[in-house]
Amino acid sequence: MAETSDFKAEPPEGIDALGASSEGASLYQLIREDIIEGRLAANERLVVTDLARRHGTSTNPVREALQLLRGEGFVTFVPNRGARVRPIDQDFVRDIYEIGVLIEPALTRWFVNMATVEDIAELERIQGLIEENNFADTFRHSELDTAFHTVMYQRHYNRHAAELWWKHREVLRAVSRRFNFTLARRAAIIREHRELIAHVKAGNADEAAELIARHVEGSGRHVLEHMRARNAARAG
Repeated sequence: MAETSDFKAEPPEGIDALGASSEGASLYQLIREDIIEGRLAANERLVVTDLARRHGTSTNPVREALQLLRGEGFVTFVPNRGARVRPIDQDFVRDIYEIGVLIEPALTRWFVNMATVEDIAELERIQGLIEENNFADTFRHSELDTAFHTVMYQRHYNRHAAELWWKHREVLRAVSRRFNFTLARRAAIIREHRELIAHVKAGNADEAAELIARHVEGSGRHVLEHMRARNAARAG
């Protein structure tokens, strides 16, 4: 099995995951990680000069990073009050996965009607790698799972929908890194991927769309359940 470093999921073609200078992109990763891990608290004010001093850089890359984080929903801008950390709470996660339940079936239905033999072969290849990994390396699973769904959405004519999917996918991937997959969720992911490939082969667009809606909702609920359990443990 290839090492994790040998595989990296990429955004659909034509969608720039960052769109910033190399320094701004690097700061974006650092600040996002601080938000996800709680080192930057919910509603904490993000002062450009303070962040630049902390990371030993100028203010322009910091502004770039904050705009990227605003686009993903990690940062909010309030008039006359500047940038603040958006709480990564259950409402935030719920809103994102519910949007996915709405848009991904449409993307999937289009894909089934346009899928080529090569597309199906690529889905089967990636699914083989997912099953070979079998959740042993959760980071690798995340990369492979993202690549699996990117195959279906990368050529969709509605680039706004594809970009929205990618941005929300990246947010959920970042948040879900905190939690382990339950055995039930692992089994569901493998089963649903196999069923999805079967629907694509058979040209069952409506069935594939219904399945992907359940798949996305299952992923979102899995993260929410972990978040509720963590919050209850902290409160107790």
